[in-house]
Amino acid sequence: MKRNVRVFSVVACALFAIVFMGAEKAKPAAKPAAAPVRAKIGVISILTGQGAGYGEAITNGIKLARDEVNAKGEVNIELKIEDSSAKQEQALAAGQKLINSEKVVAILGPTLSNEMKVVGPEANASGVPIMGTSTTAKGITQIGKFVFRNSLPESQAIPASVGKAVKKYNIRKVALFYGNDDVFTKSGFDTMKEVSEKLKLQVLTVQEFQKGQADYKAQLTRIASLKPDAVFCSALYEEGGVILSQARKMGLNVPFVGGNGFNSPKVIDIAKDAAEGLIVATPWFADRNDPKVKAFVAKYEKAYGKKPDQFAAQAYDALYIMADALKRAEKADRTALRDALASTKNFQGVLGTFSFDADRDVVMEPNVLIIKGGKFQIFN
Repeated sequence: MKRNVRVFSVVACALFAIVFMGAEKAKPAAKPAAAPVRAKIGVISILTGQGAGYGEAITNGIKLARDEVNAKGEVNIELKIEDSSAKQEQALAAGQKLINSEKVVAILGPTLSNEMKVVGPEANASGVPIMGTSTTAKGITQIGKFVFRNSLPESQAIPASVGKAVKKYNIRKVALFYGNDDVFTKSGFDTMKEVSEKLKLQVLTVQEFQKGQADYKAQLTRIASLKPDAVFCSALYEEGGVILSQARKMGLNVPFVGGNGFNSPKVIDIAKDAAEGLIVATPWFADRNDPKVKAFVAKYEKAYGKKPDQFAAQAYDALYIMADALKRAEKADRTALRDALASTKNFQGVLGTFSFDADRDVVMEPNVLIIKGGKFQIFN
């Protein structure tokens, strides 16, 4: 009897081992971690010459975002950065190199709207998604279905800043002042003129200048003689800062409402105290009480020794928007990436909640800021 019990026990143990081993074999194998989507992205930015302050901020923002994205492991981005020197022909050559030689899957930039006017058609014809991070002139995304931007256009920003200034200061008579040799500043002027007409403001004079001009006294003297309630000015920061400085020195102390080119701390560096009271609209506000914004500002300051401006923030978000689209496309394919970008809705970035509309243009709310105490603050 004992022998039978022992035999039964051995058989039972053997059967249990077989069943257990079978169960172990039946378990599905752990799914290996998906390999990251690897993509080469081109950047066209102003690294030398006039406007290099914009290009520096943009490139810094993109690099910081690239490092963070790559550290997460789902997408791996290699950047190919080209300098346009704010010249259309150099921007076009850079675009052609990135598209044809570097075989990038997408391009961020170029910096200026007049550069995008020549690079955009080239990218669109080649089927390469291109996203402007600072191109705010009218008609940019109308270039073609591969052209995007995440920069708030003047057509959305200027009505917000002008509307708030008119209400705050009871503005009725204005002078318009703009750079007539740049697509971006001309577009800003067109919007300022349209908004002035819509609000039934009296336009006393329209004055013009050119990029690189150093003396604005003739135009400012004419403006001052007409006693406007405010000046609406569309300029890049180099000219804008000098205009503010010369205007205040000659006693023209009315409010200035600036276009997107004024959205840089460089204006304060150039104009010093004369920048006080400048009003602008922007999607970016570095002092916003938002954990995502605070984290970005801290990381940017640690990396570059200064606070990020609007151009750095827009570029930072643009790289993240690209990475998000690449993840959804699941491959570094130009057409698949274009389609994924076009479907971007309610993306949460440091600029706030962002979407592309049907024309691949920006859907987001601007902040209206005023320079007070040597820094940009919310204009109430």
